[in-house]
Amino acid sequence: MADEVLASAIANWGPRFAANGVDPNDVAEVAAAIGRWDDWCAAWSAIGARHEELGRRALADGRSRTAGEQLAEAATCYHFAKFLFVHDPAQQLVAHEAAVRSLTEALPLLDPPGRRVEVPFEGTTLPGVLRLPKGAAPHPVVVLVPGLDSTKEEFRSVERSFLDRGLATFAVDGPGQGEAEALPIRPDWEVPGRAILDHVAALEGIDPGRVGVWGVSLGGYYAPRWAAGDERLRACVALSGPYGLGAAWDRLPGLTRAAFAARAHAADAGEARTRAAALSLEGVASRIRCPLLVVFGARDRLFAVGDAVRLAEEAGGPTELLVLEEGGHGCANVVYRQRPYAADWMARQLLA
Repeated sequence: MADEVLASAIANWGPRFAANGVDPNDVAEVAAAIGRWDDWCAAWSAIGARHEELGRRALADGRSRTAGEQLAEAATCYHFAKFLFVHDPAQQLVAHEAAVRSLTEALPLLDPPGRRVEVPFEGTTLPGVLRLPKGAAPHPVVVLVPGLDSTKEEFRSVERSFLDRGLATFAVDGPGQGEAEALPIRPDWEVPGRAILDHVAALEGIDPGRVGVWGVSLGGYYAPRWAAGDERLRACVALSGPYGLGAAWDRLPGLTRAAFAARAHAADAGEARTRAAALSLEGVASRIRCPLLVVFGARDRLFAVGDAVRLAEEAGGPTELLVLEEGGHGCANVVYRQRPYAADWMARQLLA
Protein backbone atom coordinates (compact mmCIF):
# COMPACT_ATOMS: atom_id res chain seq x y z
CA MET A 1 0.00 0.00 0.00
CA ALA A 2 1.35 3.43 -0.98
CA ASP A 3 2.36 5.81 1.80
CA GLU A 4 0.23 8.89 2.39
CA VAL A 5 2.54 11.34 0.63
CA LEU A 6 2.85 9.16 -2.46
CA ALA A 7 -0.89 8.49 -2.62
CA SER A 8 -1.59 12.21 -2.44
CA ALA A 9 0.99 12.93 -5.12
CA ILE A 10 -0.46 10.43 -7.57
CA ALA A 11 -4.03 11.59 -6.93
CA ASN A 12 -3.30 15.30 -7.35
CA TRP A 13 -0.67 15.48 -10.07
CA GLY A 14 -2.18 13.26 -12.75
CA PRO A 15 -3.86 16.12 -14.65
CA ARG A 16 -0.69 18.17 -14.56
CA PHE A 17 1.39 15.35 -16.02
CA ALA A 18 -1.11 14.83 -18.82
CA ALA A 19 -1.39 18.56 -19.56
CA ASN A 20 2.38 18.79 -20.00
CA GLY A 21 2.84 15.83 -22.29
CA VAL A 22 3.71 12.92 -20.01
CA ASP A 23 2.51 9.58 -21.37
CA PRO A 24 -0.30 8.33 -19.07
CA ASN A 25 1.15 4.84 -19.37
CA ASP A 26 4.33 6.10 -17.74
CA VAL A 27 2.30 7.55 -14.88
CA ALA A 28 0.45 4.25 -14.43
CA GLU A 29 3.71 2.32 -14.48
CA VAL A 30 5.23 4.43 -11.71
CA ALA A 31 2.04 4.32 -9.64
CA ALA A 32 1.96 0.53 -9.85
CA ALA A 33 5.67 0.00 -9.23
CA ILE A 34 6.35 1.97 -6.05
CA GLY A 35 4.82 2.19 -2.60
CA ARG A 36 6.93 4.91 -0.97
CA TRP A 37 7.60 8.55 -1.74
CA ASP A 38 11.30 7.80 -1.25
CA ASP A 39 11.19 5.69 -4.44
CA TRP A 40 9.63 8.45 -6.58
CA CYS A 41 12.78 10.04 -7.98
CA ALA A 42 14.41 6.75 -8.96
CA ALA A 43 11.24 5.48 -10.64
CA TRP A 44 10.75 8.59 -12.77
CA SER A 45 14.46 8.76 -13.54
CA ALA A 46 14.22 5.24 -14.94
CA ILE A 47 11.35 6.33 -17.18
CA GLY A 48 13.39 9.34 -18.26
CA ALA A 49 16.39 7.16 -19.04
CA ARG A 50 14.24 4.95 -21.24
CA HIS A 51 13.06 7.92 -23.30
CA GLU A 52 16.60 9.29 -23.44
CA GLU A 53 17.90 5.97 -24.78
CA LEU A 54 15.17 5.87 -27.43
CA GLY A 55 16.11 9.40 -28.43
CA ARG A 56 19.76 8.53 -28.78
CA ARG A 57 18.95 5.49 -30.90
CA ALA A 58 16.77 7.63 -33.16
CA LEU A 59 19.53 10.20 -33.48
CA ALA A 60 22.06 7.51 -34.42
CA ASP A 61 19.63 6.26 -37.07
CA GLY A 62 19.20 9.75 -38.53
CA ARG A 63 15.61 10.10 -37.29
CA SER A 64 16.12 13.58 -35.90
CA ARG A 65 12.48 14.52 -35.34
CA THR A 66 11.84 11.40 -33.25
CA ALA A 67 15.10 11.98 -31.41
CA GLY A 68 14.02 15.48 -30.45
CA GLU A 69 10.61 14.31 -29.27
CA GLN A 70 12.04 11.49 -27.16
CA LEU A 71 14.79 13.62 -25.62
CA ALA A 72 12.29 16.35 -24.75
CA GLU A 73 10.05 13.71 -23.16
CA ALA A 74 13.05 12.42 -21.22
CA ALA A 75 13.70 15.94 -19.92
CA THR A 76 10.12 16.24 -18.70
CA CYS A 77 10.26 12.87 -16.92
CA TYR A 78 13.57 13.70 -15.26
CA HIS A 79 12.08 17.02 -14.18
CA PHE A 80 9.12 15.32 -12.55
CA ALA A 81 11.53 12.91 -10.88
CA LYS A 82 13.18 15.71 -8.93
CA PHE A 83 10.66 18.59 -8.85
CA LEU A 84 9.64 18.17 -5.18
CA PHE A 85 12.27 15.67 -4.05
CA VAL A 86 14.08 18.19 -1.89
CA HIS A 87 14.70 15.83 1.04
CA ASP A 88 17.38 13.95 -0.98
CA PRO A 89 19.53 16.65 -2.64
CA ALA A 90 22.07 14.21 -4.08
CA GLN A 91 19.46 12.14 -5.88
CA GLN A 92 17.60 15.28 -6.92
CA LEU A 93 20.75 16.77 -8.46
CA VAL A 94 21.38 13.73 -10.66
CA ALA A 95 17.83 13.90 -12.04
CA HIS A 96 18.10 17.67 -12.50
CA GLU A 97 21.31 17.37 -14.50
CA ALA A 98 19.73 14.66 -16.65
CA ALA A 99 16.74 16.91 -17.35
CA VAL A 100 18.94 19.81 -18.42
CA ARG A 101 21.16 17.55 -20.54
CA SER A 102 18.23 15.93 -22.33
CA LEU A 103 16.47 19.19 -23.11
CA THR A 104 19.66 20.87 -24.32
CA GLU A 105 20.25 18.01 -26.75
CA ALA A 106 16.62 18.04 -27.88
CA LEU A 107 16.39 21.75 -28.66
CA PRO A 108 17.91 21.89 -32.17
CA LEU A 109 15.85 18.84 -33.16
CA LEU A 110 12.45 20.27 -32.21
CA ASP A 111 9.99 21.77 -34.70
CA PRO A 112 10.38 24.69 -34.52
CA PRO A 113 13.84 24.36 -33.02
CA GLY A 114 14.89 25.97 -29.77
CA ARG A 115 18.13 27.36 -28.48
CA ARG A 116 19.53 27.88 -25.05
CA VAL A 117 19.92 31.52 -23.94
CA GLU A 118 21.51 32.61 -20.68
CA VAL A 119 20.40 35.93 -19.17
CA PRO A 120 23.13 37.65 -17.10
CA PHE A 121 21.85 38.34 -13.59
CA GLU A 122 23.60 39.24 -10.34
CA GLY A 123 26.88 37.53 -11.14
CA THR A 124 25.29 34.39 -12.57
CA THR A 125 22.74 33.58 -15.29
CA LEU A 126 19.07 32.75 -15.67
CA PRO A 127 18.99 29.99 -18.33
CA GLY A 128 16.11 29.90 -20.77
CA VAL A 129 14.87 28.37 -24.01
CA LEU A 130 14.04 30.55 -26.99
CA ARG A 131 11.83 29.20 -29.77
CA LEU A 132 10.76 31.21 -32.80
CA PRO A 133 7.59 30.50 -34.79
CA LYS A 134 7.52 30.05 -38.54
CA GLY A 135 7.17 33.21 -40.58
CA ALA A 136 9.01 36.45 -41.00
CA ALA A 137 10.83 38.05 -38.09
CA PRO A 138 10.82 40.05 -35.89
CA HIS A 139 8.37 38.13 -33.72
CA PRO A 140 6.45 39.09 -30.61
CA VAL A 141 7.55 36.95 -27.67
CA VAL A 142 5.92 35.50 -24.56
CA VAL A 143 8.14 34.90 -21.53
CA LEU A 144 6.98 31.74 -19.74
CA VAL A 145 7.53 31.90 -15.98
CA PRO A 146 7.44 28.65 -13.96
CA GLY A 147 6.12 28.26 -10.43
CA LEU A 148 7.61 26.84 -7.26
CA ASP A 149 8.18 23.33 -8.61
CA SER A 150 8.04 23.83 -12.38
CA THR A 151 10.93 24.69 -14.70
CA LYS A 152 11.56 25.35 -18.36
CA GLU A 153 11.82 21.56 -18.92
CA GLU A 154 8.06 21.25 -18.30
CA PHE A 155 6.84 23.74 -20.90
CA ARG A 156 6.94 22.04 -24.30
CA SER A 157 3.13 21.81 -24.54
CA VAL A 158 2.68 25.37 -23.29
CA GLU A 159 5.18 26.62 -25.86
CA ARG A 160 3.27 24.91 -28.63
CA SER A 161 0.08 26.85 -27.84
CA PHE A 162 1.83 30.17 -28.40
CA LEU A 163 4.11 29.09 -31.27
CA ASP A 164 1.13 27.87 -33.28
CA ARG A 165 -0.33 31.37 -33.04
CA GLY A 166 2.78 33.11 -34.35
CA LEU A 167 4.33 34.05 -31.01
CA ALA A 168 7.91 33.30 -30.00
CA THR A 169 8.43 31.79 -26.53
CA PHE A 170 11.13 32.19 -23.93
CA ALA A 171 10.79 29.68 -21.08
CA VAL A 172 13.12 30.75 -18.27
CA ASP A 173 14.36 29.52 -14.91
CA GLY A 174 14.15 32.46 -12.51
CA PRO A 175 15.56 32.70 -8.98
CA GLY A 176 14.82 29.49 -7.06
CA GLN A 177 13.84 27.57 -10.20
CA GLY A 178 15.65 24.78 -12.03
CA GLU A 179 19.13 25.85 -13.05
CA ALA A 180 18.78 29.07 -11.05
CA GLU A 181 18.11 27.37 -7.69
CA ALA A 182 21.42 28.72 -6.40
CA LEU A 183 19.57 32.04 -6.18
CA PRO A 184 16.83 32.22 -3.54
CA ILE A 185 13.18 32.83 -4.32
CA ARG A 186 12.48 36.55 -4.11
CA PRO A 187 9.27 38.60 -3.90
CA ASP A 188 10.43 41.51 -6.13
CA TRP A 189 10.19 39.64 -9.42
CA GLU A 190 10.28 42.91 -11.34
CA VAL A 191 14.06 42.83 -10.73
CA PRO A 192 14.87 39.54 -12.53
CA GLY A 193 12.01 40.34 -14.91
CA ARG A 194 13.68 43.53 -16.08
CA ALA A 195 16.96 41.67 -16.64
CA ILE A 196 15.13 39.04 -18.67
CA LEU A 197 13.33 41.61 -20.80
CA ASP A 198 16.51 43.63 -21.37
CA HIS A 199 18.27 40.53 -22.70
CA VAL A 200 15.44 38.90 -24.65
CA ALA A 201 14.37 42.14 -26.32
CA ALA A 202 17.85 42.44 -27.83
CA LEU A 203 17.88 38.92 -29.34
CA GLU A 204 17.83 38.48 -33.09
CA GLY A 205 14.35 37.76 -34.40
CA ILE A 206 12.50 39.36 -31.46
CA ASP A 207 10.37 42.51 -31.61
CA PRO A 208 11.36 44.42 -28.44
CA GLY A 209 8.09 46.35 -28.44
CA ARG A 210 5.86 43.28 -28.26
CA VAL A 211 6.76 41.29 -25.16
CA GLY A 212 4.23 39.55 -22.93
CA VAL A 213 4.50 37.32 -19.87
CA TRP A 214 2.64 34.18 -18.83
CA GLY A 215 3.09 32.62 -15.39
CA VAL A 216 1.61 29.59 -13.66
CA SER A 217 1.10 28.83 -9.95
CA LEU A 218 3.74 30.83 -8.07
CA GLY A 219 4.65 32.12 -11.52
CA GLY A 220 1.09 33.48 -11.51
CA TYR A 221 2.35 35.79 -8.76
CA TYR A 222 5.71 36.50 -10.38
CA ALA A 223 4.16 37.55 -13.73
CA PRO A 224 1.82 40.28 -12.42
CA ARG A 225 4.47 41.41 -9.94
CA TRP A 226 6.83 41.90 -12.89
CA ALA A 227 4.11 43.64 -14.92
CA ALA A 228 3.52 46.06 -12.05
CA GLY A 229 7.16 47.13 -12.13
CA ASP A 230 7.96 47.15 -15.86
CA GLU A 231 5.79 49.18 -18.20
CA ARG A 232 7.48 47.71 -21.28
CA LEU A 233 5.41 44.53 -20.96
CA ARG A 234 2.49 44.58 -23.37
CA ALA A 235 0.36 41.84 -21.77
CA CYS A 236 0.28 39.50 -18.78
CA VAL A 237 -1.43 36.17 -18.06
CA ALA A 238 -1.60 35.03 -14.42
CA LEU A 239 -2.67 31.39 -14.13
CA SER A 240 -3.58 30.07 -10.67
CA GLY A 241 -1.31 32.40 -8.77
CA PRO A 242 -1.65 33.54 -5.16
CA TYR A 243 -2.33 37.16 -4.28
CA GLY A 244 -0.22 36.59 -1.19
CA LEU A 245 1.61 33.35 -0.42
CA GLY A 246 1.64 33.93 3.31
CA ALA A 247 -2.16 33.75 3.58
CA ALA A 248 -2.11 30.31 1.94
CA TRP A 249 0.86 28.93 3.87
CA ASP A 250 -0.98 26.79 6.42
CA ARG A 251 -3.05 24.94 3.83
CA LEU A 252 -0.15 24.16 1.50
CA PRO A 253 0.89 20.47 1.36
CA GLY A 254 3.98 19.54 3.34
CA LEU A 255 5.95 18.79 0.16
CA THR A 256 5.17 22.26 -1.16
CA ARG A 257 6.22 24.00 2.05
CA ALA A 258 9.45 21.96 2.13
CA ALA A 259 10.21 22.88 -1.47
CA PHE A 260 9.61 26.56 -0.77
CA ALA A 261 11.91 26.44 2.26
CA ALA A 262 14.66 24.83 0.18
CA ARG A 263 14.32 27.21 -2.77
CA ALA A 264 13.97 30.29 -0.61
CA HIS A 265 17.16 29.21 1.20
CA ALA A 266 15.30 29.39 4.51
CA ALA A 267 17.12 28.09 7.57
CA ASP A 268 14.00 26.60 9.17
CA ALA A 269 10.21 26.43 8.96
CA GLY A 270 9.77 29.75 10.75
CA GLU A 271 12.00 31.58 8.31
CA ALA A 272 10.22 29.90 5.39
CA ARG A 273 6.88 31.21 6.65
CA THR A 274 8.32 34.70 6.99
CA ARG A 275 9.77 34.63 3.49
CA ALA A 276 6.49 33.35 2.08
CA ALA A 277 4.63 36.26 3.66
CA ALA A 278 6.83 38.68 1.70
CA LEU A 279 5.37 37.41 -1.59
CA SER A 280 2.34 39.67 -1.83
CA LEU A 281 0.68 41.89 -4.44
CA GLU A 282 -0.77 44.23 -1.82
CA GLY A 283 0.00 47.80 -2.77
CA VAL A 284 1.51 46.53 -6.02
CA ALA A 285 -1.35 45.23 -8.20
CA SER A 286 -2.71 48.73 -8.80
CA ARG A 287 0.48 49.59 -10.71
CA ILE A 288 -0.26 47.02 -13.44
CA ARG A 289 -1.12 49.01 -16.57
CA CYS A 290 -0.85 46.46 -19.37
CA PRO A 291 -3.79 44.19 -20.30
CA LEU A 292 -4.09 41.40 -17.73
CA LEU A 293 -5.82 38.02 -17.98
CA VAL A 294 -6.34 36.26 -14.65
CA VAL A 295 -7.22 32.55 -14.95
CA PHE A 296 -8.17 30.47 -11.94
CA GLY A 297 -9.84 27.19 -11.02
CA ALA A 298 -12.62 27.37 -8.45
CA ARG A 299 -11.53 23.98 -7.08
CA ASP A 300 -7.91 25.01 -6.58
CA ARG A 301 -6.63 23.19 -3.49
CA LEU A 302 -3.66 25.51 -2.90
CA PHE A 303 -4.94 29.04 -3.32
CA ALA A 304 -8.32 30.70 -2.87
CA VAL A 305 -10.37 31.95 -5.80
CA GLY A 306 -10.64 35.23 -3.93
CA ASP A 307 -6.97 35.78 -4.76
CA ALA A 308 -7.82 35.93 -8.45
CA VAL A 309 -10.82 38.17 -7.87
CA ARG A 310 -8.76 40.58 -5.77
CA LEU A 311 -5.97 40.79 -8.34
CA ALA A 312 -8.44 41.45 -11.14
CA GLU A 313 -10.22 44.13 -9.12
CA GLU A 314 -7.05 45.95 -8.07
CA ALA A 315 -5.13 45.88 -11.37
CA GLY A 316 -4.82 49.34 -12.87
CA GLY A 317 -5.23 48.42 -16.54
CA PRO A 318 -7.71 46.52 -18.72
CA THR A 319 -8.38 43.22 -16.96
CA GLU A 320 -10.29 40.01 -17.69
CA LEU A 321 -11.04 37.35 -15.07
CA LEU A 322 -11.69 33.76 -16.18
CA VAL A 323 -12.77 31.46 -13.35
CA LEU A 324 -13.34 27.84 -14.37
CA GLU A 325 -15.74 26.26 -11.92
CA GLU A 326 -14.41 22.72 -12.30
CA GLY A 327 -10.74 23.74 -12.55
CA GLY A 328 -8.13 22.59 -10.06
CA HIS A 329 -4.72 24.11 -9.40
CA GLY A 330 -3.17 25.26 -12.66
CA CYS A 331 -6.47 24.34 -14.34
CA ALA A 332 -4.56 21.31 -15.63
CA ASN A 333 -7.72 19.20 -15.51
CA VAL A 334 -9.41 21.64 -17.91
CA VAL A 335 -6.38 22.49 -20.01
CA TYR A 336 -8.51 22.40 -23.17
CA ARG A 337 -10.48 25.36 -21.81
CA GLN A 338 -7.77 27.58 -20.37
CA ARG A 339 -4.66 27.11 -22.50
CA PRO A 340 -6.09 27.87 -25.98
CA TYR A 341 -8.08 30.76 -24.53
CA ALA A 342 -5.00 32.29 -22.92
CA ALA A 343 -2.94 31.81 -26.09
CA ASP A 344 -5.66 33.44 -28.22
CA TRP A 345 -5.89 36.31 -25.74
CA MET A 346 -2.13 36.84 -25.78
CA ALA A 347 -2.04 36.72 -29.58
CA ARG A 348 -4.67 39.46 -29.73
CA GLN A 349 -2.57 41.68 -27.49
CA LEU A 350 0.79 41.12 -29.18
CA LEU A 351 -0.18 40.69 -32.83
CA ALA A 352 -2.47 43.72 -32.98
